[in-house]
Amino acid sequence: MELRGRRLGPEDAALQGVLALIRSAFSEQEGRISPPSSMHRMTLESLTAQAAEEEVWAWGRPLQACAIFTVKGEALYLGKIAVSPDCRGQGLLRKIVAQAESRAVRLGLTRLELESRVELTEVHAAFIHLGFAEIARSAHPGFDRPTSIRFSRRLAQLA
Repeated sequence: MELRGRRLGPEDAALQGVLALIRSAFSEQEGRISPPSSMHRMTLESLTAQAAEEEVWAWGRPLQACAIFTVKGEALYLGKIAVSPDCRGQGLLRKIVAQAESRAVRLGLTRLELESRVELTEVHAAFIHLGFAEIARSAHPGFDRPTSIRFSRRLAQLA
């Protein structure tokens, strides 16, 4: 089955579904991560603004996965990656990363980056399997221990 991502604009009705998918997927982290996810601060208005200023992507109809791509220096940052629980194990994360790599190459960027909470070891394993490597750890304000891990993957520039 071919499943291509599509970029959503700020007027796209699918943004409501993206917000619902992020909330649903990230709710599984409740009680596992500290501090709580920033998804609690997300609203349809803030997601609409991100669709206007950054890149909100969706896979599947009905919606199966989503991510937000943001240019940060020489990197394309992958944020709020969410895959519907009933669609996991079908290669959607690989498709998201492939789409991000394609966008980054077109934008002349040199790497992909993302962050994951320290506690989410299964997430770390998935990204390492896709060629990402840990490059830094950081602490949220008010914490004296690392709470997040930054991962990076250099891009093979296409000729």
